[in-house]
Amino acid sequence: MNYWIEDKLSRITEAFTNDYCQSIEVVADVITKCFQNGNTLFICGNGGSASDAQHIAAEFIGRFLFDRKGLPAIALVSNPAVLTAWSNDHEFETVFSRQLEALGKPGDILWVISTSGKSKNVVLALETAKKIGIQTIGMTGNNGGILQSLTDYSLFVEANHTPLVQEIHVITYHRICEQVEFNLFPKT
Repeated sequence: MNYWIEDKLSRITEAFTNDYCQSIEVVADVITKCFQNGNTLFICGNGGSASDAQHIAAEFIGRFLFDRKGLPAIALVSNPAVLTAWSNDHEFETVFSRQLEALGKPGDILWVISTSGKSKNVVLALETAKKIGIQTIGMTGNNGGILQSLTDYSLFVEANHTPLVQEIHVITYHRICEQVEFNLFPKT
C-alpha cells in the first residue's frame, strides 16, 4: 500500500508542470472576469466528467471554502428532462450544443471535460460556443484529442492513464474554484 501511495503522489506531482500550473492560474482569472461581468459559466462532460461538471457548478453556486454570494454556473448535464427528451427526439450528439443555443450569450464561458478529448457531443458544444461568442476551456488528458485544438484555454494533463487524469482534474478544478473565490471575495 505504501508503494501505491508513493507512486500515485509522484505521478500527480509530475503532472503539475510549470506550464500546467500557469494554465490553471490563467483559467482562474478568465472565470473570475466572466463572473465579474455578470456572465455564466457552463460546464459539460460525459460519465465521470459529467459528475465533475456538476461538482464544479455546485462549488460555484454554493460555496467552496467560505460562505459568500452564489456564482452563476450551470452543469449542462443536470437536467434529465432536457437530456432525455432531446436525445430521444433528436440525437445525443447535440444535447449540450442545444442547451448553449438556448442559454448562452457572448461573454459566457463553456468549460468542457473529456479525458479522451474526442466526445462528439463535447466537440459540437465547443463549435456552437464559438459561433455564439462564448469563450471555451477544455480539460482533457491522454492525447488531448480534437478538444485541445478547439478550446481557447487548454488544461491538458500529459498522462495516458484515465483514472490518473481524472484525479488530476479534481485537484485542478478545486484549485480553480479556490482561486476564483479568493479573487471575487478577498478576505480582509
